Amino acid sequence: MTFIRQFAAETAEAEAGLFGALGIDLRLLILQIIAFLILVFLLGKFVYPWLMKQVDERQANIEAAAEAASLAQKSAAESQEQTAHLLAKARKEAAEIVRTAKLESAEIMSSSEKKAKKSAERIVADAHEQIDKDIALAKKELHNHTIDLIALATEKVTSGALNGKIDNERIAKALKESQ
Repeated sequence: MTFIRQFAAETAEAEAGLFGALGIDLRLLILQIIAFLILVFLLGKFVYPWLMKQVDERQANIEAAAEAASLAQKSAAESQEQTAHLLAKARKEAAEIVRTAKLESAEIMSSSEKKAKKSAERIVADAHEQIDKDIALAKKELHNHTIDLIALATEKVTSGALNGKIDNERIAKALKESQ
């Protein structure tokens, strides 16, 4: 430091006239220049590298975030495409299921109609058969009742001379002949 003071003192005396006329203290100016250079050296050695490292790290983080956002955007677009594809596939499957269900319901309805028709025809046939049996039974009963009435009428006309068995045989024979 003594060297700097001595240098500043000698320089000040030599040039005191020119700088002094301008109102500049040459010693102080030289000391300030030296302090400034020391400050620039210290900042360049210790502060600027750390500061630049921080700036580079932030820049790298920003670039990584931008790349991640780009990848996320691409992934979202792919997911949307897959979702649209799956949705279209599901719609096709649903339409196929509905079509199959309609066909099956039509087949079931047709089968049910056929079964109902067969059942109705069977019921009608059974009813006709029963009616035919009832008519035959009614005719037989009417025939027997007619024979009894004729026998009774004949007995009254002939005054009971014949017995019931012989009368029934004769009446039956007479009816057969009349038919």
